[in-house]
Amino acid sequence: MARETTQLAVLGAGPGGYAAAFYAADLGMQVALIDEEKNPGGVCLYRGCIPSKALLHVAKVVDEARHAAAWGVTFGDPAIDVGRLRAYKQGVVDKLTGGVGQVARLRKVKYLQGRATLTGPRSMVVAGSGGDTEVQFEHCVLATGSHPTRVPSLALASPRMLDSTTALELPDVPGRLLVVGGGYIGLELGTVYATLGSRVSVVEMTGGLLPGADRDLVQVLQKRLEQLFAAIMLNTKVVGVSEEANGIRVTLEGDVTSKEQVFDRVLVAVGRRPNSKIPGLDSTRVKVDARGFIETDGQRRTAEPTLFAIGDVAGEPMLAHKASHEARVAIDAIAGHRAVFEPLAIPAVVFTDPEIAWCGLTEMQAMEQGTSIDVAKFPWGALSRAITVDRPEGLTKLVFDPKDGRVLGVGIAGSGAGELIAEGVLAVEMGATAEDVKLTIHPHPTLSESLMESAEVFFGQSTHVYKPKRK
Repeated sequence: MARETTQLAVLGAGPGGYAAAFYAADLGMQVALIDEEKNPGGVCLYRGCIPSKALLHVAKVVDEARHAAAWGVTFGDPAIDVGRLRAYKQGVVDKLTGGVGQVARLRKVKYLQGRATLTGPRSMVVAGSGGDTEVQFEHCVLATGSHPTRVPSLALASPRMLDSTTALELPDVPGRLLVVGGGYIGLELGTVYATLGSRVSVVEMTGGLLPGADRDLVQVLQKRLEQLFAAIMLNTKVVGVSEEANGIRVTLEGDVTSKEQVFDRVLVAVGRRPNSKIPGLDSTRVKVDARGFIETDGQRRTAEPTLFAIGDVAGEPMLAHKASHEARVAIDAIAGHRAVFEPLAIPAVVFTDPEIAWCGLTEMQAMEQGTSIDVAKFPWGALSRAITVDRPEGLTKLVFDPKDGRVLGVGIAGSGAGELIAEGVLAVEMGATAEDVKLTIHPHPTLSESLMESAEVFFGQSTHVYKPKRK
């Protein structure tokens, strides 16, 4: 058995793991990065954020070409070459994962491809194609990520049943597709397939799409999806599936007229579960909570002093950018620097069209907590840039502390909302007030002006919306 000794081992090479490994190397640590894939990247680059955004980009181009008829520019119906589309998506994945692998080599990070088993708080064995390697370390960062949630009642062994991973392989463009789950994964993938030509139906067991997001933001998206999707079935759940010669027969229960329907494929997108069942974890003092998340402190240290945990395996929100920032905190702590993970705002983005993005305190959270807030909204129907690009369906809102006007949260629904939300994150983190945002000169004409005008609404002084401040 080969043997390696290193200061830091990082188990899992996703956006949290490779960020931790690279930052540690920058600080002069000797680092080993362990993952089963050929190159770093994790679920995000291989089977999540990146391939889905590549396909969403294609869907947006197709949609804009169709929409151009309203401006007097007409294109022919698109011809979808699924093979070339799949190759384009895979090319994006290969380019990014290969690039990250090259950066790892430039930083002299030791990359070990294989499956790891912890053998104690300072050691692991990595089983690779070339044999086993024992790795001795001073500290280890656990960044093992998550996997799609599997629902026992939907456990049908059929290629017609998809999860978020297999759906991104784009096996074909099914005539009829049922998406189980009205969260961001289901809606993003449903948007892709619907734009490519599938008749997409979505079933969501709660009373609204994107549970947890503010309803006024969701409504902007839902109006669009009601036109794009064949059906949106709320307060409904799937209670049974069976395979037939011509598809999957689905039995539904709830607010739906037709209790049995047949689909060519069924995509189950009901969330993700942490990969905390790490072989050998029970040989350490690491604690796992009832939901499967590894328990950590503010520095992302587990109950075992030599082991840290970051990313999806360490708690919600399960977002790549959250993992990357936790990585820096964990490495700073290992290096002996003062560091703690306590952000005021972690942005969330739903990359549908229109997009939805929010950060900080939402109206829904404020209501649940009994927190007193002021809210100022600016409709994109009064936003010149939105009108010029024919995307007036949109809304920007700021959530304020009524005592001092401090920005507590920001919500945006509209084309490009994911790019705009970063300003909101900065405003919350810096403790900006409504006056700060109002007095910050924004370029005209841009979508970003909606943040400034929302702040002006707070004072009853918006140039393009007449809404006097309540006395």
